[in-house]
Amino acid sequence: MKKIVPEYSFSAEQLNIVANLAEEVGLTEYITRILYARGVDTAEKIRRFMRPSEKNFLSPFLMSGMKEAVELITQARDEGRTVAVFGDYDADGICASAIMYHALREFGIEPHVYVPERSDGYGLSEEAVDRIFEDCNPELFITVDCGISCAKEAQYIYELGSDVIVTDHHELPEVLPDCIIVNPKLKDDYPYDNLCGAGVAFKLACALIGEAAYKYLDFATLATVADSVPLLGENRDIVTEGLKRFNTRLRPCFSLLLGKNYDGVTAQTLAFNVAPRVNAAGRMGDAQSAFRLFISENEAEIYELATKLCMYNTERQKYCDELYNSAKKKLLEKGAYDNVIMLSDESWNTGFIGIVAARIAEEYNRPTLLFVHHGDMLKGSARSIESINIFNALKNCSQYISEFGGHAQAAGINIRFDQFDALEKALNAEIGATYTPADFEQIIPISEEIKGPFSEKFAREIVAMEPYGVGHRRPLFSISAGACTARPVKAMSPHLMVKSDFIDLLYFSGAKNLRIIESDVKKDFIFEVNLSKFKGREYIKGYVRDLLYDGRTGRATAESIFANSIARFYAPAVEVEPVEMNTEEIKALIAQKKAECAYGLCLIASDRRTLRFYEGLEEMGCDLFYPSSRNLANALVVSPAPDADLSGFRDFIFLDTPSDFHLGAIAGKPVYVNRDICGYKMFEGLNVARESLLEIFSALRREVNNLYGTSVEELAFSCDGLGFDKREFIFALNVFEELGLVSFGEGRLTVYRGVKAELGDSSIYRKVCLLQQN
Repeated sequence: MKKIVPEYSFSAEQLNIVANLAEEVGLTEYITRILYARGVDTAEKIRRFMRPSEKNFLSPFLMSGMKEAVELITQARDEGRTVAVFGDYDADGICASAIMYHALREFGIEPHVYVPERSDGYGLSEEAVDRIFEDCNPELFITVDCGISCAKEAQYIYELGSDVIVTDHHELPEVLPDCIIVNPKLKDDYPYDNLCGAGVAFKLACALIGEAAYKYLDFATLATVADSVPLLGENRDIVTEGLKRFNTRLRPCFSLLLGKNYDGVTAQTLAFNVAPRVNAAGRMGDAQSAFRLFISENEAEIYELATKLCMYNTERQKYCDELYNSAKKKLLEKGAYDNVIMLSDESWNTGFIGIVAARIAEEYNRPTLLFVHHGDMLKGSARSIESINIFNALKNCSQYISEFGGHAQAAGINIRFDQFDALEKALNAEIGATYTPADFEQIIPISEEIKGPFSEKFAREIVAMEPYGVGHRRPLFSISAGACTARPVKAMSPHLMVKSDFIDLLYFSGAKNLRIIESDVKKDFIFEVNLSKFKGREYIKGYVRDLLYDGRTGRATAESIFANSIARFYAPAVEVEPVEMNTEEIKALIAQKKAECAYGLCLIASDRRTLRFYEGLEEMGCDLFYPSSRNLANALVVSPAPDADLSGFRDFIFLDTPSDFHLGAIAGKPVYVNRDICGYKMFEGLNVARESLLEIFSALRREVNNLYGTSVEELAFSCDGLGFDKREFIFALNVFEELGLVSFGEGRLTVYRGVKAELGDSSIYRKVCLLQQN
């Protein structure tokens, strides 16, 4: 069950400080509270944060090793030495290589740049060094975005006769290379340590050629966003200035990668449109093409290479989808009921398992490790959730691991094939012992609960807090609501426009929750705020990111539950062998299953009235029609929709005796049914007489030109059942539609005259009549 938690909580003293700061800097208290909570807690810091600029750039010479690096590079230029640059195959490494290439050329050096491929492995190796020396026999060897963990290889380069400069941003190992090192993680006078690899290369470029290096800010910006380093401090200044270049002096290579369908470049544009195309080259084994794209001055070559990267990204998406579907299939067979998810396959590609592992980790809210078979070894990628440090967990299980490295949220890992089960068992135990159930809860941090209209000033300040990204996410807000008016953006669209008390909301793919939105169920919309432009005017709009609700509340959902129960009759019947139990036995079974595992149990109630017979289920929440989360945490669903995805659950307990078992996910699974409570009382008293149905049909014929709706339920609610009991109206419409007497199309109802039909030919009619007899 997802939970809303405040991003911050202030004492009375802190609120007073915030109020004074807001007045001093001229911002709303809303924005000042957000900034204060994120460590921007003085007037000076706020002004600097709200005005990011190149004026805030730090001197590169504050960084340890920078002065010595510039001196050695200058000496190499003056003496005509051969200079080699070694990068990495991801977007950060490629951008760092491009910056170094351009800056060295402007400085007077024609460098030999080597961008390895993923198959070569990360970082320096003696094999790679040998190839470079055979190619150009360098006298100065510079690394970008790598090298800090390559003390042995750096020494090997030195023994071959070359000086070495390591520029990197990764965490410092116990043993550092014995050479000049430029890394903001070193203890020195440089006050910011979160630059990416290209950010460090940019600072070296500034040290070499001064402000002339600012023309390469677009490369540094792309890398900063792509490498998921915090958009705070100097990174915020770099990205702000780089985005200016993207929006005013766009390079042809970036123009082609962006395409024509964009309206201004933001950090999100780079993260979701450009960075994946650059990274795709490395994942497809052709990082060299991305590097060549960034250094080429030939128009035809730029077009060819950009087209290739876009093609690579399309292929990458296809392969990732295939790998994801394969992993999901394995997971459905294996089950996702432990603290960690581990899967392996010999057909998967190591270039894509990290992406898919991250996707599964987010979906199931658990650390995920995916492996590819390499002989008797498994090469894998681990991705984690924010609350669990996967690096520490792996470190504490290192006796089962051949090699690993990474950080709190991601790691690369190699193990022997015969150690897979042992590692999985050890990791599950380690994480279970180290973390609590609360660490696995899906938490949504919100900045403010909105209880009044949004001011334009507040909305503009939110925009002014750009760029957003890692470490400085766009603020989320919540608004509580009862029944809301909602409509599709356009006919048949899955996207909704929702009217709330204080702000208009756009809810992408929200159509499946339309019944919840329009009902009086207590709900909270979680949304971002932005300014949208239409016909020259600006409008404040909220973009829904999630919807949380309490399915036990509200009174206007009974008809929706009834309509959903009838809709489920259309679904294919499923053969099950339910175990019938009484209420006390069901309660004991629920307690047992919950104690055994936090995942895989699905409780199903046909109607909310059933819940009155059960106590102690409040902590499970109450979902209507669809599970609100996909992480397979033990869940309670009232009246599951026929298309509800319940496939990952392993045990199904019906809290009453349902009207049907038309849920595909329960086939072959343990099913338990409470024989004491009738779950289809909603059909009691329903008038199924022919005369009643004829009366409703006659009303439909009279009012057909005034009736609108894309479904039975929508039509029933839009016309208030034409004055009939809504349940009987919904039942009649379903029967008529099944018999071919009416149909829905293009948002309208069509009534067919002169069609002869027998009520007994309707399976829905027969089903309801049978239920009334039981």
